[in-house]
Amino acid sequence: MAAKPYPSAQYFAPDFVVSAGCVLFRRREAPEQGLEICILRSRTKDKPDDWILPKGRKDCGEDVAAAAVRETFEETGYKCALVPLRMATRAPFPGLNAGPDVVNVVDGIREPFSVVVRELAMGKGVKIVWWFVARATTRDRMVGTQEAWEAYDTEWVVADEAAERLTFQSDRDIVNKALELVKKDGNEEAI
Repeated sequence: MAAKPYPSAQYFAPDFVVSAGCVLFRRREAPEQGLEICILRSRTKDKPDDWILPKGRKDCGEDVAAAAVRETFEETGYKCALVPLRMATRAPFPGLNAGPDVVNVVDGIREPFSVVVRELAMGKGVKIVWWFVARATTRDRMVGTQEAWEAYDTEWVVADEAAERLTFQSDRDIVNKALELVKKDGNEEAI
């Protein structure tokens, strides 16, 4: 008897959007006061006053991690870099693709810590969003980095309070998981 296949869904290029974003951290002015997270307030007509995380579509030929850093910079105005984390992952070690699919805890990786798959309106496919942890590499915000159609205000919020401000549960879950990762195993030192 043949094994039953695992449930799956298949999409071709016109039926999915690949996006990437970051939970963007920085140390507060007085470092002993902890961390802040950058969130965005939408000023668009269709979503006024929604509080969200920075993310956007991957360009053709662009690496997903590069898209996360670029979109975060464009939407927030803050240059950033991915944070090397100690975290559990199912990604195999380089050169060791053979073997069982297992979870390993790996030090210093700049991999996505979450993926969100969301159905698009009216059966138009799915949006796949890869999430990374990043840190601001400067305290100075550049103006004019948003696309003409984007209208976001940038606000830094005390890290432990950021999730409460976000409009969507998925974004709150993303922030809570990013905080959990950053606060354990010495990861906070990389911010």
